[in-house]
Amino acid sequence: MNSLRINKIPALLTMLASLAALHGLAQPADIVLADFEGTNYGAWAVSGSAFGAGPAHGALPNQMPVDGFAGMGFANSYHGGDESTGTLTSPPFKIERKYLQFLIGGGGWEGKTCMNLLVNGEVVCTAAGPNVQPGGSEHLNPAQWDVSKWTGQFAVIQIVDQATGGWGHVNVDEIAQSDHRSSAPLFRYFPQREMSLRKAYLNFPVKNGAPMRHVRLLVNGREERSFDIELADGQPDWWAFLDAAPFHGKLIHIEVDRLPEDSTGLSSIHESDEIEGGPNPYHDKVRPQFHFTSRCGWLNDPNGLVYFKGEYHLFYQHNPYGWNWGNMSWGHAVSPDLVHWKELPVALYPDEHGVMYSGSAVVDWNNTAGFQKGNEPALVAMMTAAGDPFTQEIAYSNDRGRTWVKYPGNPVLGHIAAQNRDPKLAWYAPESKWVMALYLDHSDYALFESRDLKRWTKIQDLTLPGDAECPNFFEIPLDGNPRNLRWVFYGASGVYVIGAFNGHSFQPETRPQHLQNGNCWYASQVYSDCPAGDGRCILIPWGRLPDGNIFRGEPFNQMMGLPVELTLHSGNSGESLGVAPVRELQALRQVSHVIKPQWLSPGDNPLADVHGDLLEFQARIAVATAKNISFVLRGVPVLCDVIHRQVVCMGNHAPLVIENGILSLHIYLDRATVDIFGGDGSLYMPMACAMEPNDLNVALTCQGGNARIVSLNVFELKSAW
Repeated sequence: MNSLRINKIPALLTMLASLAALHGLAQPADIVLADFEGTNYGAWAVSGSAFGAGPAHGALPNQMPVDGFAGMGFANSYHGGDESTGTLTSPPFKIERKYLQFLIGGGGWEGKTCMNLLVNGEVVCTAAGPNVQPGGSEHLNPAQWDVSKWTGQFAVIQIVDQATGGWGHVNVDEIAQSDHRSSAPLFRYFPQREMSLRKAYLNFPVKNGAPMRHVRLLVNGREERSFDIELADGQPDWWAFLDAAPFHGKLIHIEVDRLPEDSTGLSSIHESDEIEGGPNPYHDKVRPQFHFTSRCGWLNDPNGLVYFKGEYHLFYQHNPYGWNWGNMSWGHAVSPDLVHWKELPVALYPDEHGVMYSGSAVVDWNNTAGFQKGNEPALVAMMTAAGDPFTQEIAYSNDRGRTWVKYPGNPVLGHIAAQNRDPKLAWYAPESKWVMALYLDHSDYALFESRDLKRWTKIQDLTLPGDAECPNFFEIPLDGNPRNLRWVFYGASGVYVIGAFNGHSFQPETRPQHLQNGNCWYASQVYSDCPAGDGRCILIPWGRLPDGNIFRGEPFNQMMGLPVELTLHSGNSGESLGVAPVRELQALRQVSHVIKPQWLSPGDNPLADVHGDLLEFQARIAVATAKNISFVLRGVPVLCDVIHRQVVCMGNHAPLVIENGILSLHIYLDRATVDIFGGDGSLYMPMACAMEPNDLNVALTCQGGNARIVSLNVFELKSAW
């Protein structure tokens, strides 16, 4: 910032003006509009609580250290933390210089944590802070606007904090008018490009780590798409794409905010009939080959898992335009067998109520909602609109999930508490009604009922100690007996209880138990409407990566876990869930290696001749005198500690079941993942880590004594893509 504080150093300004006069130069002084050095905001109007009674003089309580501001004070909307909101508005001033320069930091939520310039009551320039992801810094960065087109007009500056949650604040300092362009970025605001779309896709250049831009796609002046994107100003790292089919033959306007003058970001956006990146990008060297990943962009919670007319639908939380979390929409893929997936266009986009958070989907066989057209029942999805506040919406499809219509009466359930979210639907046949589990706050959930999926009534509050969000509530037979059904309730981390449900209240009858012990499992969901006669309870989790750098440099981020079957068993210690990989995964088997029964001594490795990055292991090993039995899979050790009866992998522990002196393991090895199953289904340990691409070795060893291989089969697997 090169501006001079005329209210602080008039003598220096006088000296500079004299020097300019000596050289015959007209050098009008910069005009400082605000430096926030006082104890209050003076003539600036304050609303809400976010900005407090006056400027901050450093970090506020619970705020990270702040730097980059000038002098001693700055406007800081962290008063009361990220949950507070408010506005700081300047008195009107006359635009008298070419540039408006300032320092800005804090949250990068466009329109919510920002500074706006208003002329005639309209926002003509806007700037947000740089941060939307965890790990940012509270540094104030220099920025400037070219305001020459409004010279001589009166304007107002508005500093806005209307965001809650992470980075829900903004920091601003040293606002000045100047005729001297600084080295700070100079942005073009709201530049537009006009296009008539005729092809399948609209492609956007992405540069990971680039400043976040806001894009709006308008048709006849109406906003049809709106999203944040790290738009590449030059050479992109990868290309994001938007399904252009809904806009074929229409004249669209693409508007991008805050583009540097030399940016090619807007001009590089183009349409095509093929997605950039080649016809089959799913064979990247580090991309998992039988764990679902999106073609590009971020992926998290599975949503709307439903089976209908020969297809398993997998919806999921998705950022189609970025490698990191954001722009939450429902991505969509379908599969005939839970193994081979085909990506479809994004199913649900953000709307006026908010971005699309998690939810579920069902087949409305009885047309309770009245959405059916023709003879086929409608698919109905229920999801959270994560706006301010969070509410619940529904949408329906009459074409097997290919297109979705949001119910005009949304939201169907208003705000209840905190960030209430993640509705999970279930059909309660004895009373011909729908039941919905909803997360409220902390470890609190609630159950609701409805006859038509549109009007909901709360029937019960529930608490699940040790877990939060993404509830599952479903019926499952005990010991395979369809006449002895039990209900299971669990949360995002897999803490579950088993009990009875009479349509009005759920009564847990077991202690909380843990479904899994892995490092890459979260927010799973079970399928609704599984095929008649199948009878399985099928689950898919989000394979949340413990290390966000595993897929760094790739156009995609995150993955789904393997689809698994849940079963419910009675035993001496009570009822518990068992987990096994779905049988459909056997279709990936190619070459098999049958290791004959033999004794295993320390130093032996019967798998020395087996190599590969996609493998399946089925092992039954008599522990005999061995203290430890270990698999080492592409550098990842899986230790079976016989003495302490536990499996240890990369710091995670799980109980090891040894029956009649024999341990049973079923392991899947994919790029970046090791999924460990075993025993009677009690061992469920999905693990993820970065692997050395050139290390394709595997080993089986024992320590502290001898073991005996009862049976050991290894299958080389083919890609699901």
